[in-house]
Amino acid sequence: MTNRMIRIKENIFKSNDGYAAEIRQQLDENHVFSINIMASPGAGKTSLIEHTITNLSKQHSIAVIDGDIATSIDADRASAAGAKAFQINTDGACHLDAKMISDKLVELDLKSVDFLIIENVGNLVCPASFKLGTHKNILIASIPEGDDKPYKYPGIYRGVDILIINKIDLLPYVPFNMDYFLTGIQALNPGVIIFKISCQTGDGLLNWFDWVDNQFSKNFVL
Repeated sequence: MTNRMIRIKENIFKSNDGYAAEIRQQLDENHVFSINIMASPGAGKTSLIEHTITNLSKQHSIAVIDGDIATSIDADRASAAGAKAFQINTDGACHLDAKMISDKLVELDLKSVDFLIIENVGNLVCPASFKLGTHKNILIASIPEGDDKPYKYPGIYRGVDILIINKIDLLPYVPFNMDYFLTGIQALNPGVIIFKISCQTGDGLLNWFDWVDNQFSKNFVL
């Protein structure tokens, strides 16, 4: 039974990685920069996406694919902020996979998009295992979640390109040892790029906007 389970998992990931490779090829051919944003529920994924759309939509055409177990609440917020928004309801699944994204890309005119944001299902476990073909994987951690999360959920912290620490305005009011937190991060993912921000006050957001904007210049300006 164990050997069979391993074989089934290998087949699932192999199929997913194939779709992810096809997605990356489509994005590159159309000069679309893409990120996969992961976090636990309430960490601030949608708030960061709204701010990012508002700041960058004057220079770039932005599309958002929102993954949720139910409702289109987050996609509606992204649309109201100025993006082309598309919803994926997973009907109970705790993550997005590359086949879901591939199917949704059929609805997008990638030639008219500069920046694709994928908002994954709120979860610190399942999303880490499934590549989506994006250029960067982003994890948002928030101060109220506590400083022990890298130690309790090492898989998702180990595999990301960017870590955003949100709600830093709450540091005076919430027990959170930043040194302890960052020690755990560096043990898992040395050198990972870190942004400390507050979507509520705006602190640190300009650094994040500049980083995103620079990705276009670095990778897709002809």
